[in-house]
Amino acid sequence: MSDITITTLQQMKKQGEKIAVLTSYDASFTRLIEEAGVDVLLVGDSLGMVIQGQESTLPVKVDDVVYHTQNVARARRKALIVADMPFMSYSSATQALDTAARLMKEGGAHMVKLEGGATQLDTVRHLVAHAVPVCAHLGLLPQSVHKLGGYRVQGRDEEAATVMKEDAQALQEAGAQMLVLECVPSALADNISQMLNIPVIGIGAGAACDGQVLVLYDMLGVISGYLPRFVKNFLAETESIPAALAAYVQAVKEGRFPAAEHSF
Repeated sequence: MSDITITTLQQMKKQGEKIAVLTSYDASFTRLIEEAGVDVLLVGDSLGMVIQGQESTLPVKVDDVVYHTQNVARARRKALIVADMPFMSYSSATQALDTAARLMKEGGAHMVKLEGGATQLDTVRHLVAHAVPVCAHLGLLPQSVHKLGGYRVQGRDEEAATVMKEDAQALQEAGAQMLVLECVPSALADNISQMLNIPVIGIGAGAACDGQVLVLYDMLGVISGYLPRFVKNFLAETESIPAALAAYVQAVKEGRFPAAEHSF
């Protein structure tokens, strides 16, 4: 059983094999998620909302992500681990390197993820120059939710779409090796996925992306209140959590998820 690396994911993109990604925050779920065949484990700052009960991801600390990444790393056997860099933990290139060092050395992450486009290029270059693999994140940026005025689809108009494409290309050129697109019109996400050589992972970005990611608790229906349009409750159609996880992976791999009703 060989490890899944960023090279593996790049080969999957070239071969047209979809990449299945799920968030994970502890050892028990990590075992189940890996058994289902997930390729990438994302220790997301979404833990602030689904684990800690926060109203947003903003209160999450670096210590929190380190702790949960450690839990995931202990149970991980094959999948690539990506850890989110929390809000205000990468406001400078130097600070970003310190944060990434903790997430990788203490937490056991294989890659770190940060939000933002043109403003993050120097930071991405600095991290990559110091052997830190970077996953970029464009579209809806949860850490910028107050600036964006809420959780809204991004890139709908021509100008915004052009900026996002330019940012995506620039991030790739700066050394980012993967990109997450969140809440982006399907046509735009399709265009960016084809334009880039690096894997593009969508969440609310249509089926044409190279892979898909969901928050674990969302796809199991373990939430209360508003359910985002891009989420499907896989547990509702299956008899167990392992079956729901396997159904998600299969639906992603076969290109059946997301369907039109989960896209913009």
